[in-house]
This record gives sequence, C-alpha cells and structure tokens, in this order.
Amino acid sequence: MTTLTFDSINPATGEIVGSHPKQTPDAVHEAVGRAEEAAAWWAALGPAERRRRLLDYKAVLAQHLKELTTLVHQETGKPVGDATLELVLTLTHLDWAARNAQKVLGRRRVATGMIGLNLAATLEYLPLGVVAAIGPWNYPVFTPMGSIAYALAAGNAVVFKPSELTPGVGVRLAELFRESVPEHPVFQTVTGLGETGAALAGDPRVKKVAFTGSTATAKRVMAACAENLTPIVAECGGKDAFIVDADADLKAAADACLWGAMANAGQTCAGVERVYVVDAVYESFIRELSERVTKVKAGEHYGPITMPGQVDVIKRHIDDATKSGRVIAGGPESVRAPYVDPVIVEDVPEDSPAVREETFGPTITVRRTRDAQEALSLANASAYGLGGTIFSRNARRATELARLMRSGMTAINSVISFAGVPALPFGGVGDSGFGRIHGADGLREFARPKAIARQRFAMSGMNLTSFNRGPAELERLVRLVTFLHGRRKR
Repeated sequence: MTTLTFDSINPATGEIVGSHPKQTPDAVHEAVGRAEEAAAWWAALGPAERRRRLLDYKAVLAQHLKELTTLVHQETGKPVGDATLELVLTLTHLDWAARNAQKVLGRRRVATGMIGLNLAATLEYLPLGVVAAIGPWNYPVFTPMGSIAYALAAGNAVVFKPSELTPGVGVRLAELFRESVPEHPVFQTVTGLGETGAALAGDPRVKKVAFTGSTATAKRVMAACAENLTPIVAECGGKDAFIVDADADLKAAADACLWGAMANAGQTCAGVERVYVVDAVYESFIRELSERVTKVKAGEHYGPITMPGQVDVIKRHIDDATKSGRVIAGGPESVRAPYVDPVIVEDVPEDSPAVREETFGPTITVRRTRDAQEALSLANASAYGLGGTIFSRNARRATELARLMRSGMTAINSVISFAGVPALPFGGVGDSGFGRIHGADGLREFARPKAIARQRFAMSGMNLTSFNRGPAELERLVRLVTFLHGRRKR
C-alpha cells in the first residue's frame, strides 16, 4: 500500500523543504500504543534519571542548534536570527523543567489541622501517562516544547503532531530525543493534516491534550476530547494590548511596541496588536513610532506570512481599518504576498475587525485615551486575554495596571518578556484559552495530584467515622469546633 505524503514549503521561496507521510488514524493508534508502554518505563525511571536524560537532550539540541535554526528558517521563512532566539529560549525552558520537576511535583507533607491531629498527610503529583501535543507553525519549537518538555519532566510519554506547515522541525525534535533516550519511544512525532490530529486527540489512551492554535480549532479539538473526558490545555492566540502611560519612556516604548508588533511578521500569539496611548504623550509617541517604522523592512527584519490563507485575513483587516482610521504607515498596498509591509493605523473604531479579531500580521491600531484607566478599560474589552504590556516609570502604578489587565501575563517596560522567564506560567483567559504551560503550574498541568492521609494513632473518645460513635463524642467535637472557629473577627 502506497503511503500518502505531503510537502512542507518554504513560504518565502515556494521551494519544497521536505516530504512527510500523512499518517492515518491506524498509524496514530499504533504510536499511542507504543507511547503507553514507554510511559510506564519512563515513569518508573524516577525523577533523578529523567532529569539526567532531559539535560542530556538539552545538550543534544544545543549541539544541533544551527541545523535546527536553519530548518525553522526554511519551514517558516523567519530570519535565522529569530529562529536562533526561539531555540535558545527553548533550551532555557527545557533546563528549568528538568531541574525543577522533582521539587515541584515530589511528595511533601501537608498540615492536617486539629481535627486531623492523629493523621499524617502527604501530597505528590504523579505522571498522567500519554500526553498529546498539537503544535503551531509560528513558533514550531518554542511553543510546543513548552508543553513537551514539561510533560516529559513530569514523567509522561509524548506524541507530538506538529503543524502541517512545519512538520520537519517536529520530526527532528523527536529524532534527536532518541539520542538521549534510545530504549523506548518516550517522545514520538506523527505527521499529517487535520485527520491525524483528530485521531490523536480522540484516542482514549491519551490522558491529556496540549493544543496551540485558533479558538475555532480548539473548540473542535475539545469536542473530540469530550468523547473520552480527556482534559485539554488550550492556547488559542490573542489580541494583546500595549498601554503607554503619561510618564512612560517614549523612545523605549516605541521601540518595544514596534518589535512586539512586527517581529515574526506579527505572527505571535502574544504579540502587540492594539496600542492605547494617554493623551498627554500621544503626539510624541506617534512621532517616535512613525520615525522608527520606516526603518523596518519585510523580508529583512522579518519574514513572510507563513500560512498563505492568513494573507486574506490581514488584507481584510487593513482595508477596513484604513477606510475608517488615519494611516500612519503602510496601507492596502502593504500586502504583497507572501510579504506584508508594516501597517500602523490610528483612530480605528473599537468595533472594527482590526481591533476585535486576531490579525496575526505586522499591523497595529493606535488610539488616544484620556488616561491610563480608559486605556485599561479598552484593553480589557477584548474577548481575548493572553498577554499585554504596560509602559510607565511609576513601578507601583504600572504593577497595579498590570494586575488589573484581563490577561494571563503582562510585561512592564518590556514586551513579551514573560515568555523568557521559565518559572512564569504561560496561558490566557477568555478566547485565548485555559490551562498553563511553563513554570511550576506547567509541570502540574501534566501531572495528577495524589493525596494520602495515614492514621498515626487512634484518637481516644473521638472516633467520628464509626457507627459506634456516641452523643458524648459529638459533644466533644462541637466544643472543639466552637473553640477553634466560633470567635468572630472584628
């Protein structure tokens, strides 16, 4: 029987980067079966040996850094420098997950309280088994490895389905893992289109799905998972806001805003798409932004639009925004597929698609606000809630605004910096999804809490969980509870 294949294409040149099999549901089923056996072996190795293997895998990836960055560059079109940054961040997260898994997930004693005085209680986090990772194309290493590395560190086996636009990167990540863990297929990659991902998410032996993609696709994946009550962590993109307060460093703010919006051709889930600037500094900020954007060139500072269909979305948003707003940079003529030149439009209505919908291109809308509170209200009016940015010299004020921003993460006087801190959880609210990767929360996301209570000695006259319990024991319980909890606080 002939195996059907598909090609990965360099979006900048149209050249074929590689051909990969469209793996059938049967092939996916077999991969999950292998992973199930591997998961039992991997969990039994124990945290110390898993740590050693994962740190060795980190070294292998570092040794193949140039090869991997070249492959990312070819499959996504992004500059080699951006691909290098993606790989470096991946290594830091893999290192953190390996080194901190035991501390975060290992067994620890917990207090039992007065009622449980005769008990000893412990809590630990145990592996789930097989975790399925369904990855995106915009950051084909960093984003999926934010799930894969943490799931592996937590003691699970992983089956990874990369985007059909970047399959070669996913295949290579699993191949290199076998250099550190040759005994069993603890980390496998399956390639294909939507049918392959659906088969993986719908396999009842998969104990958790880590998905990154659009909100619409996440709903379909959730529907497949619902058949088996398989839990899912979903990262579904964003429409992140950038707030410039009256006391902000405007040069630094403009520089960060531009990079956050245009890097990777705007194809960043936590990239800048909406900018709100306090009236007192609006003109000065726009002047800084206008001067800087003229020096940013598509094809030089960032690559092409990786997914061809996204060009139509970007064009629709630009057309709508430029009809109602005032163009600062670019315009409809900026779309010259597969590239899109930088576009900045001000005074775009808040109910327009360019403000409400995820554009995923090198475009931003800018709006003047009375003050930071109005900016915050507009920022929070989005259905999305992934990341965001606050620029202000007042640390206390900036922190309070960041806390009140309806998002999973917020950067202050920097942009997307939270993604580079391995100890911080990454994830959103609303249409941006739920669950977390990275940090201690990311490790716990791929483990199940196991609680154990052990009776150390019998409590004389207080056997409450017995049919031999009498009125005197209940009376003693009432007196104890009243003593512990009956005093009102004023």
